[in-house]
Amino acid sequence: MKRLHALLFTLALLPFAACAQQSAPAQTKRPDLSGFWDLAPDVKPDEKLMSLLAPNTVVLQDTGAVELPAKDFGGLKVKPKALEAALAWKPLDDMTISKVCQPPSIVYAMQGPFPMEIYQGTELIVFKLEYYDMVRIVFMDGRGHPPPDAPHSKTGHSIGRWEGDILVVETTHLSPATITNNGLEHSDKVRVIERFRLSEDGKTLLATQEFEDPEVLENRGARFIAWRKHEGQYVYPYECDPAFAEEYHR
Repeated sequence: MKRLHALLFTLALLPFAACAQQSAPAQTKRPDLSGFWDLAPDVKPDEKLMSLLAPNTVVLQDTGAVELPAKDFGGLKVKPKALEAALAWKPLDDMTISKVCQPPSIVYAMQGPFPMEIYQGTELIVFKLEYYDMVRIVFMDGRGHPPPDAPHSKTGHSIGRWEGDILVVETTHLSPATITNNGLEHSDKVRVIERFRLSEDGKTLLATQEFEDPEVLENRGARFIAWRKHEGQYVYPYECDPAFAEEYHR
């Protein structure tokens, strides 16, 4: 009798179990960005990503080894105080023992002509850059940013989310550093939005990096950046030598 009751109870639950399975949301398969990526400056801007840039945004044309000349800030509308400092800057200002090996922030580092590796998990995504041995951690667990007075750094605090096949990363808490490597610096109030997506064949990583800074800029700046995947490669130590500054002055 007990066995009969147990069987009847199990059969009664079957419709509810089937209903629960039907109503449970399907797990979306996320693109896998993991791997070794080398900068690909010849890739044309991705229309889908470019269409998502905010209004009043200028796209800088200095990705990779290309650099803007002195006093050219790529269309960025610089506020008077920041502009005065940028125009007074000289290359020799940064070529000192104490400064030559200081890393830029991710605003400039991500577009540099160096490779990177990406390690993708469910709670974290890690970007390991060869440029200045920088490591970025993107939190994917739904947390927010820390309070404004929390420590700032050149990699900042990054939180990410998926919007369809696009990884959206928001970064705050960045230390002041160069924007264009010719005297213009962002403040610690800069906010960066990056969007990453894979090409259809999965061999090219496409991205836009959009930034705003209420203390420095009247408009927004952005860069389009692309990388190609290369299996079996590695990121090597950057090994910056401060003695380079002495050689520069000779």
